[in-house]
Amino acid sequence: MANSKNKIAFIALIIVFVVPVILAKFALEYDWFNKASTNQGELLEPIIEAQSILAEAEKKWHFIYIVPEQCDSACENAIYSVSQVRTAIGRESDRVNTLFISTEKSDAKALAKIAELGASPNVEMSATEVLQKPSENVNKVFKDVPLDAIFIADTLNNIVLKYPLTENREKAILDSRDMLLDMKKLLKLSRIG
Repeated sequence: MANSKNKIAFIALIIVFVVPVILAKFALEYDWFNKASTNQGELLEPIIEAQSILAEAEKKWHFIYIVPEQCDSACENAIYSVSQVRTAIGRESDRVNTLFISTEKSDAKALAKIAELGASPNVEMSATEVLQKPSENVNKVFKDVPLDAIFIADTLNNIVLKYPLTENREKAILDSRDMLLDMKKLLKLSRIG
């Protein structure tokens, strides 16, 4: 009788410890659950290697916006959002740069507005950079990704996250909170740059 109780206890022990492991393995193999993601922006897979257009930029994390030919309200919101988010980072803001990429086709009024922001007393002069690049080079780097977005690049000049533009000013401000959350998380996890 004691022998049968030992067998039952042994089988119960196996069921309690082995079955959950087997179920977990199947759950992971067959994607039974949604994989969690904590980033707010769209993670670019594969990342965009942008060394060819960002080589002269400081070795910092970057908010990047490519200035279009015609700057509409979505463009104006992007320029405003990018500059405000960089300021909102706070004490770690020296690790982040606002980078605007202009081409020979970029809107001159938008570039003037960006220059105004760079000269503003609220924004450090070194916090805003404008890189002039040929549109051919920019299009080659972003060949698989539309340019109408705000991007985050790491210190190794890899573009890793993308945020959509919006024409609604209030929505653009709300979306900039997502960029701020992601950048703070990246800065916390990274000790480079």
